[in-house]
Amino acid sequence: MKNWRVFPLAPVAFLTALSAFSLRAQDASPTASPVLEAVSPTSTASTAPATPIPTTTPVPSSSPSDEPQAAKAEPAGAQEIVTRLQIFLDQQNFGPGKIDGGWGEFTGKALAKYARLHGLAVDATIYDKLDLRDLYPIYTQYTIGSDDVKWVGPTSSKPAQQAKLKKLLYGDLLTFVAERYHSDPNFLRKLNPGMNLDNLKTGDTVRVPNVAPFKIEDIKEIAHLPEVAEFKQRHIEIDRKQHMLTLFDKDQIVASFPITPGSDRTPTPVGNWSVVGITILPTFRWDEGVLEHGVRTNNFYMLPSGPKNPVGVAWIALSKPGIGIHGTNNPDTIGRAASHGCMRLANWDAVRFAHMVTPGMKVHIQ
Repeated sequence: MKNWRVFPLAPVAFLTALSAFSLRAQDASPTASPVLEAVSPTSTASTAPATPIPTTTPVPSSSPSDEPQAAKAEPAGAQEIVTRLQIFLDQQNFGPGKIDGGWGEFTGKALAKYARLHGLAVDATIYDKLDLRDLYPIYTQYTIGSDDVKWVGPTSSKPAQQAKLKKLLYGDLLTFVAERYHSDPNFLRKLNPGMNLDNLKTGDTVRVPNVAPFKIEDIKEIAHLPEVAEFKQRHIEIDRKQHMLTLFDKDQIVASFPITPGSDRTPTPVGNWSVVGITILPTFRWDEGVLEHGVRTNNFYMLPSGPKNPVGVAWIALSKPGIGIHGTNNPDTIGRAASHGCMRLANWDAVRFAHMVTPGMKVHIQ
């Protein structure tokens, strides 16, 4: 397969084109406002096949049918324009990284890969061909529920202390909400001026991007996901330099997500491998010898599962011992740091990706 390089639009051209797109007149006829369907993990039964993650689904408006509705409002500025595009790409399984309302490297790469799949030129004409107007409203609200606080608890950065905890939970509700809506916490601060997001409590309402939420409460522990026959023809391509993972079904792109690969000291192994197992909500054997030198020792800690486990909410083991594709306890590092040889995904990407692949699939790392 040829190496397909990504040439995203420059930010100025991008914003100019999208601004022109957003200012065009809207259909003023009454219409229901579609919302994004929540992401739900596939069945937790060990024999259930994985199913695709839903994208966007229109639902009937809650307004009485005999009352006309106002035309959809268009984005007022660059932040809303980019946020809408990031939500769109995320829900099509072309991960732009954290939703932050700002044009960046991974938004450009996600757009370019989506364009490749659909045979679109990445220029000013692409925005006429994207279904961005169906993503309305751009923002929504989330109210902290009494069950949400159960996902916040004691934390530690030291494995010896982490091993003593029952679960590795969020340290605060801001982190919980940010990961739930695939967002940069600082972006949520911008969306909620004057609100103390560091002191959230039950009943507080936070403005968030209208992306299908990552529902940690719906994710169940599964030791081994079963093989899915129809996924056998899929394969994974990982580009360490581009910090990108792409899933193909034969020669067609199915999904792509930004990753954090290994460092120069502990590099991600180049070559051809295969998926040998998939675990949801894994525990993690923390062994400094393995992490730093690739040598298994007797000096280790077993870290409990949870969203703040070092390998996040999913572990996809490769045929190279000790190497896998997995989630993370720190989405800020995706694409901007280095791992101990594995490939990290944001948790919201890791859990859906885990249900798109199957043991036996080929993995090519370059």
